[in-house]
Amino acid sequence: MSLRTGAVVPTGEGDMDLTRDPIWRLVRAIAAPASVGFFFHTMFNVVDTWFAGQISTLAQAALSLSFPVFFLVIALGNGLATGTTALIGQELGAGRRQDGARLAAQGLTFGLLAGALLSIGGVLAAPMLFASLGAADEYLGICLAYMLPIFAGGWMFIVIYQFNAALQAQGDTRSNRNFLILGCLLNVGLDPLFIYGVSIGPLHVPAMGVAGIAWATLTVQAMGVVYLARRLRRSGLLGGLVPADFVPRRTAMAAILGQGLPATLNYLSIGIGIYIITWFIAPYGHVSVAAYGIATRVEQIVLLPSIGLGVAALALTAQNMGAGRFERVRESLRATLAAGLSIMTAGAVVIYVFAHELMGLFTADAEVIAAGARYLRIEAFALAGYVVLYVHISSLQGAKRPMFAIWIGLFRQIIAPLIVFSLVTRVFDASLVGVWWSILGIVWFSALVATIVGRRILERAMAQAEAAVSCSVTVDVKACEGSP
Repeated sequence: MSLRTGAVVPTGEGDMDLTRDPIWRLVRAIAAPASVGFFFHTMFNVVDTWFAGQISTLAQAALSLSFPVFFLVIALGNGLATGTTALIGQELGAGRRQDGARLAAQGLTFGLLAGALLSIGGVLAAPMLFASLGAADEYLGICLAYMLPIFAGGWMFIVIYQFNAALQAQGDTRSNRNFLILGCLLNVGLDPLFIYGVSIGPLHVPAMGVAGIAWATLTVQAMGVVYLARRLRRSGLLGGLVPADFVPRRTAMAAILGQGLPATLNYLSIGIGIYIITWFIAPYGHVSVAAYGIATRVEQIVLLPSIGLGVAALALTAQNMGAGRFERVRESLRATLAAGLSIMTAGAVVIYVFAHELMGLFTADAEVIAAGARYLRIEAFALAGYVVLYVHISSLQGAKRPMFAIWIGLFRQIIAPLIVFSLVTRVFDASLVGVWWSILGIVWFSALVATIVGRRILERAMAQAEAAVSCSVTVDVKACEGSP
């Protein structure tokens, strides 16, 4: 039973109320558009990978090598957005809509500032990052041709994430879905336009090669900034705000940083983990690097529903924690886990059976196909473990308990791989397949830890929130003594 007093203000798109509507209906309404959006986001990257392959295998390998570096942008954007979504969602769930609106404004300002720093730092550090991954000469030049423009326009990625955070906190995952669908379709036309160039009358676009893939991406991002800004304005959340609400405020920035930094570090640990895997497989040659890059794209497509379910768990947990509806928090966790495990079981069968065919969609290189198929057939058994991890981490972030994500991320992405991969490749001198089996074991051990420890943290957060609300409404001050 909720301990909150007063009416709950409906939020979200249409008449969707995240604190009262049936959980299963809300999970579908939030997760389905988010999953579709992430599918087209992944297909955006797949399109880039395919066009790079039309240039050369070296260009395709360069994009694969760029992914862990590009993940720095994704980590910062996703992390800050996750923290902002949790903060806004709890304010909306508690009926404090104006406070939620001010947090959205501060999130946009924070995102713009952080994005600017990322752009500057990324451009300066890119040569060193790629050199540390073993890129040199022509290989290094191709990597930089792609990533330098991406870093220069990195601020747009971060701002888009913040627009989406404010929409997502209201249960609106459709707006970002629409942008990602349109962006993917535009990218299909823009990639060849910028790669090969065109001259039609006064229109002249020079042939840019691999750099053209980056400029196509930035063109789509610029359109996304405009579109999502309009969608957020139409949601009404920012209504009544004045320019002063967008001026950086220490308390709001500290709150966003407090929630967003752990989530950013969690996402960053994923990027570092990809970097570590790439570092260990790089000695096996650029064929292995290209195979890993393509195979992970396939894996990401199958995992998309679990990411959408994580979005649903985040939004539902945040608003229902704010509203004091703790049984709905538990129900959200159960529903998202059940849905995810069912979907990933089917996805595992598809990946295992059609591994060669899926790899063949992106490359004709027989060696790359064979190496990637071996990876996919092993990692098919890890898909359900990723669901367990994503859903528990998202629920804890929605409950404003983001630190668990850091610790499990450090273990799963950095500490365990460094130890296990070193043993497998250096001590036992196993083949590359040994690394793939190591990833499987690390994922499932981490999922077990998330189930046991994560649920304890979530229950403790709900108990503390319930005790705090009891103290706020009781007339007996002594009853609050010693409460969390």
